[in-house]
Amino acid sequence: MSKHRELFDNRREAGRQLAKVLSGKHYDVILSLPRGGVPVAYEVAITLPCPLDVVVVRKIGAPGQPEFGLGAVVDGDPPQVVLTPRAVELFQPSEDYLEAETQRQLEEIARRRQAYIGKRPPINVSGRHVLLVDDGIATGGTAKAAVRGLRLAGVSTVTLAVPVAPQAAVDELATEVDDLICLATPEPFNAVGMHYHDFTQTSDDEVIALLQAARDLLSN
Repeated sequence: MSKHRELFDNRREAGRQLAKVLSGKHYDVILSLPRGGVPVAYEVAITLPCPLDVVVVRKIGAPGQPEFGLGAVVDGDPPQVVLTPRAVELFQPSEDYLEAETQRQLEEIARRRQAYIGKRPPINVSGRHVLLVDDGIATGGTAKAAVRGLRLAGVSTVTLAVPVAPQAAVDELATEVDDLICLATPEPFNAVGMHYHDFTQTSDDEVIALLQAARDLLSN
């Protein structure tokens, strides 16, 4: 049985490695996918330096099969709904169902945003160069929804940066973004956490603390 090589000590250390590669590049805002993407993005944000925010992606489940995604709602100003045409054609949900499910996910996005950053509205990304950061990619579904939501919101460019991902996901996502930075594409891949020594789940408290720390550092 093959043994996975742990490439990163933890998310913060992975973020520092990513920051070295991104050093000298310019972005208007860094968006992290909570929760695990925040510790990675924090290290990048304080190194560049660049404003840090979160972008919450919530799946729109199919009628009777909530685990099957019809698309996603992507946090933003304004939020964006990204539907997968083939899935919608397969399940043929009613307009009322889509509207109700979208509203339910918008409420969850609002709840999470309130928990993470209080009443501060999302950073407007229209016309801006955005760096999207996560702690790794498995299938790429969440990252793809986030990127498409950012496109709908009118970003100027979007770069995706992650410490680790399978090569197939990198190849697929590369067609969605203006630039993609991935530090490692190990094979076999299996799961993101296999490539970290410490992949303890990031807590809401850690997300809140890191976002506040980034704002404090960048305001000084």
